[in-house]
Parts: sequence; C-alpha cells; structure tokens
Amino acid sequence: MKSSTDSIAAILPLYNGELWVEGALRSILAQTLLPDEIIVVDDGSTDGGLEIVRRVTDGNPTVRIVSQLNAGQSAARNLAISLTACAYVALIDQDDLWYPDHLHTLRTAVRKHQGLRLGWAYSDFDDIDIHGRMVMRDFVTRSRTDNPKRDLLKILQQGVVIQPSATLISRAAILDVGGFDVRLSGYEDDDLFLRIFLGNYDNVYLEHPTSQWRIHASSSGGSDRMEESLRIYGDKLIETFPDDLWRGHYYRSDVIAPRIIETWMQMYARASRYKNTQKMKVYAREARAMLRYLRPRSRSRISRKLFILRQPVYIRLRVAAVHNRSIALAPFIGLARAMTRV
Repeated sequence: MKSSTDSIAAILPLYNGELWVEGALRSILAQTLLPDEIIVVDDGSTDGGLEIVRRVTDGNPTVRIVSQLNAGQSAARNLAISLTACAYVALIDQDDLWYPDHLHTLRTAVRKHQGLRLGWAYSDFDDIDIHGRMVMRDFVTRSRTDNPKRDLLKILQQGVVIQPSATLISRAAILDVGGFDVRLSGYEDDDLFLRIFLGNYDNVYLEHPTSQWRIHASSSGGSDRMEESLRIYGDKLIETFPDDLWRGHYYRSDVIAPRIIETWMQMYARASRYKNTQKMKVYAREARAMLRYLRPRSRSRISRKLFILRQPVYIRLRVAAVHNRSIALAPFIGLARAMTRV
C-alpha cells in the first residue's frame, strides 16, 4: 500500500456493530477524497456486523478485513496501524459518520501546515442520537475549550475534547509515542493525543464540523470497560503530572483530581437517572478516592474554597470540579449520602 507523504488509511474497529457499520462504511466510500486503504478490524464480534462489512465492500481492492479475539478498540486500532504503510490514519468508530468532504478538508489542512512537525489535524463535529437525529451542531465550539491544543495546563483542565472520528493523525507520531494504551477502552483517545502533544508534535484545528458523533446508551461510554478506563486514566494522569512548584502549576491538586472527581459525579448523576444504586455506590467511592489529592487552598478563589472546604462533602465535590458549572447540585446530595455508606 502507498507510503507517500500524505497517503491515508481509514481505520474502522468493529465490535457487534451491525446496526451502524454500514452507515460508517458508506460514509467512507462516499468521500470526495477516497482513502488509499480501508482497514476494518473485527474485534471478536458475535453479531452480523462482519457479514455486512463483507457485503458492502465486496470487490473493493482497497479494503482489508482482519479479525482478532475481543481485546478492545485500542488493540484493534493498533493492529490496523501496524498493517498499513500510509503516512496518515483516519479513525472512524462504527457508529459515527463522515461528511463527504471530511478527508479532503483535513488533508488540505495538513498540506497547508507550516513550521513544527505535525501530529494531527482535527475538526469540529456534530452530535447525533441513536436514530441519527441532530442533537447539537458544532460540539467543540460549544464546549468552549481551547483549540488548537497549545497549553498543557489547559488540556489537563478541559480534557482533550477531540473525537477520534474527526481526526487525521500522523502514523509516525502514533508509533513514536507507542500507540494506543491497550488497557484503555475509553479515554484512549485523550491519552494518545496528550502523549503526542507531549512529544513535541503540532496540531491543526478546523472550526467547522466534518463528521457526526453518535453517542447513546449502548455505546462504549456506558460500559464497564469505560469505568475501568477512567480509573486507569485518572491514575495515569496523577502519576505523570506531579505538581510543578516552579511554574506554580498544581496539576494534581487543582486540575487533574477535580476533573476526575467531576467525571465520576457525572457518571453518578447518570446512574441515578437509571436508578442504578449499585453503580451509584461505585462512582461515589471512586470520587471519594480522589479527594486525597485536593489541597485546601489553590492559587485562585482562595477565600471561596476555604469556605467551601468547611461545608458538607457534596458541596466540596461540586465546587472542586470548577471546570464545569453546568451540572445541577441536587444529584450530588445523593452522592454525598452514598459516600457516607461506602
């Protein structure tokens, strides 16, 4: 397969995706700039998704289908990356969709890039529901995160907020940082882009959406693997970024721990909507485990935090997660009660 300076391999991990994979594949095949190679990795599917892939791609010489025992999407992506010689990889999840100009737009951005070596190009994306109906346009813009990625502190505060299906990534950069962390099936994309950033690679951001992201109850975001990934990723961040006293960057206490606590709180609130008390207890316990990394005073809002830290635990948890003020306080009263029982 091509190994030119801007050749592209489209990579699609498949796991029990019979409801979605035809749409994802057809959005690849409808690109105004077709990829040089399409690699579908069947990750131990037990439904009819693989048969759909074979039917849709029958006779297409650019398509390669490989199979592995179920090991998660990180391992599936790593396998595909190892099989291609293309300079760039374009990831797409089985339930996402590309707009027809997705690859052309991102490759144009790559070609225009000047200066530092490029790790990835990425764009905004639209959020759709399980039925493919529009929920939110311009997801990244509405998240009010900093783009492109230029500041480590901001990345750790805000999260990466890069959808893999909205990216074009240098294969050399991926290999340079060791590929996806196979322990992660959730947050593996945040982890990868953060490591590429730390590896002195640049990135380019396009403000308009070139893809659609489908999130729903049956997606990986609601799985036990996702929970385990959050534990691993949170611990990994804590270990990697001790507080930088010289710069005054309190990564662990003021940034990472509050962000991970907030994420567990969001998961607790979601579990409460489903009345899943078992999960609520788990998430409460995980949130409490992160409290030990918080310090009583921070560089900003010192007087406010000194007051808040004397309040009940649910208020401390809520205000510690200062990066997201959009969540109502009420669900976390239940969190506090649950935390007293775990």
